[in-house]
Amino acid sequence: MAKKEQATEKKTASNKKETVVEAVNTPINPLDDAAASVDGQELSVEQKLSNLYSLQLMLSEIDKIKTLRGELPFEVQDLEDEVAGLNTRIQNFKLDAKDLETTIGQQRTKISEATALIDKYKAQLDNVRNNREFDSLSKEIEYQGLEMELAEKRIREFSHEAKVVADEIERSKTLYDERKADLKSKKEELNEIISETKIQEEQLREKAKQLETTIEPRLLTAFKRIRKSARNGLGVVYIQRDACGGCFNKIPPQRQLDIKLRKKTIVCEHCGRIIIDPALAGVE
Repeated sequence: MAKKEQATEKKTASNKKETVVEAVNTPINPLDDAAASVDGQELSVEQKLSNLYSLQLMLSEIDKIKTLRGELPFEVQDLEDEVAGLNTRIQNFKLDAKDLETTIGQQRTKISEATALIDKYKAQLDNVRNNREFDSLSKEIEYQGLEMELAEKRIREFSHEAKVVADEIERSKTLYDERKADLKSKKEELNEIISETKIQEEQLREKAKQLETTIEPRLLTAFKRIRKSARNGLGVVYIQRDACGGCFNKIPPQRQLDIKLRKKTIVCEHCGRIIIDPALAGVE
């Protein structure tokens, strides 16, 4: 009796081991073909593919709306950045002009102080008592004269810089006004296009969001990944002339039959897009 129980336990353990090994060795398909459960309802592979294709159509319509806007959103963004940059540039130039004006004022103050000192030292020359005082006052007068010349030179240099800065401010203001006018025009054009397509886009996005809830999360994630990598934004395509509707590579007859049976999710071996039969896409 004990031997029989031991044999039964060994057999059970062996079966469990085989099950675990089988589970580990079985590859996990990101596009699992088991029926999805959405809100407690089981969806077949055919229903999943049909919902996925409907979602693809909605997203393609949204892509068309974005295409209609073209490069306008990017142009508007570029113009906004340029206008902001020009405004910052003008403000910086104004600060530079103010600093130059302050510096020129300081140099003029130096000239006034030097002139006053020269007059003072010249007046003292009449009352010198010896050659030493005379030489000392003469040197001070000469030094203040050099200070005046240096201040005048700096005033000329700073005045020239101030003129250059003033010209840059005027040039930047002109360019700023032009770009601001361009920005206003582009914004009006973009807003007009957006207002024409906004309601349609919102309706499509709402429907797409509702439809996404009926699709298995793992399949939806795979679809979005495929769509993102596809150049034309198509993640689901149907067979066209015995070829993939995305990359147009030929599909073997047996694979076409599997696709038409709608028993499992099949992707293109070349481009990775999900392939459905034309009838499911409503194409004869």
